[in-house]
Amino acid sequence: MGLIKSAIGDGILTSMWVFSVPLLVITSAAVSSFAGVEPKSLAAVFITVNVAAAFVLFFSTIGSLLGGASFNPTTTVSLYAAGLKPDASLFSIAARFPIQAAGGVLGAKAIGKFLPAKFRHVLGGPSLKVDLHTGAIAEAALSFVLCLALLSIMVKGPRNYLVKVWLLAVVTVGLIFTGGKFTGPSMNPANAYGWAYVNNRHNNWQLFYVYCISPLLGAILAARVFKLLFKPSSPTPKDKKE
Repeated sequence: MGLIKSAIGDGILTSMWVFSVPLLVITSAAVSSFAGVEPKSLAAVFITVNVAAAFVLFFSTIGSLLGGASFNPTTTVSLYAAGLKPDASLFSIAARFPIQAAGGVLGAKAIGKFLPAKFRHVLGGPSLKVDLHTGAIAEAALSFVLCLALLSIMVKGPRNYLVKVWLLAVVTVGLIFTGGKFTGPSMNPANAYGWAYVNNRHNNWQLFYVYCISPLLGAILAARVFKLLFKPSSPTPKDKKE
């Protein structure tokens, strides 16, 4: 029963997240325009970071209310591989992914119906702009950096939770700008699947190789590196006696 509740929570949160990402883009642009800031300027990036931080904080709160729900299989896998999700198992993660993917589909379909025509340029989801193997390497590398930053900030970062969220937003926005010329990017298989399904691109190798397998490999590698960097010190003989 616990697994079913977790999966349902994941599906709800993922659909909300995929629905909201275009709204994040629109909100950032609207705030920048209101402030008289040039698009793609440093000030505009700063505004985007703060809007993204607000969104992440909101979804983190909703996720907690839903019993620890997640909208990104990549970060879930990384937390599990790093030993930071003792209540999870490979079976539970595998069982929750189809529900997250279904949530991604619902969110992408819903925002497509909701947005007026003048905002439809922000729809479509991630798209491959390079060859297949370069795209796979890019998604793996971007997901690696995202997950390593997540693990480092949440475990070894500042104590203030708001500062942690803001730092994660900085990393995420930076990766989105960096990966834009490669894969979109996604760094989230559920989000990628939702948009691929809506655009009838869900039955091809590109989706699974670039946007599903590669991010998960990057997440696992990030967990391994994190454990190497922050390996707990072995107890001394004196500690063992005590």
